[in-house]
Amino acid sequence: MKVLANTLRPGHALEHEGKKYVVVKYELILPGKGNAFIAVDMRDALSGVKTNERFRTQETVEKLMTSEKTCTMLFADGDQINLMDSETYDQFAVSIDMAGDAGVFLTDSMEVTVETIDDIPVGVRLPQHVTLEISEADAVVKGQTASSSYKPAVLENGVKTLVPPHIGAGTRVVINTADATYVERAKD
Repeated sequence: MKVLANTLRPGHALEHEGKKYVVVKYELILPGKGNAFIAVDMRDALSGVKTNERFRTQETVEKLMTSEKTCTMLFADGDQINLMDSETYDQFAVSIDMAGDAGVFLTDSMEVTVETIDDIPVGVRLPQHVTLEISEADAVVKGQTASSSYKPAVLENGVKTLVPPHIGAGTRVVINTADATYVERAKD
C-alpha cells in the first residue's frame, strides 16, 4: 500500500529498493533554505543492518502490513531474547534491539507482542506500563513543594527516572515503557 513518506512513524514496515525495512527513527527536517524532507533511520528486517534514508515530504513509499502475535519472554541470552508463541508454543530467539529503547524493561515471563512480516519477526512491543520497585531515591529537599517537584530515582533494573517527593526506596511504582516516566504508585 503506497503512503506518503511524511506519514511514516517508528515501528512501521516498508519496502524500499527491493528490501523490507522497519522504521526505527523518524525526523522531519525543515532547513532554512530549500524544501522540507524526512530523515528515516531503518533496520533491515532480514539482516538487522541499520541504514538511513531521506525522503521528500510528498514522496510515496510502499508500506507493508504486519501481523501480530502474543508471545511470552522466556529469558535473555546476551543480546538475544528467547520468546515462546502463546498459541503454538514454538520457541524462537530475536535480537533485543527489536524492542528499541523499551528493551531495558523486558523481564522473564512478560507477555509481549511480536510483529511479523511473512512470519519473520521485525519488532517486539512491550506492554504500555510495567510495575517496578525503586532501589534508590534522593532525599527530599526542604522547601520543595509537592505539586510540581520531582526527584531522581533509580529503578530495580538500573533505569533512572523522576518520581514525586513522597516516593522512597522500596516503593513499587508504575512506569511508562515508552519514555521511562513515572505514572503512579503501584496498587499491589
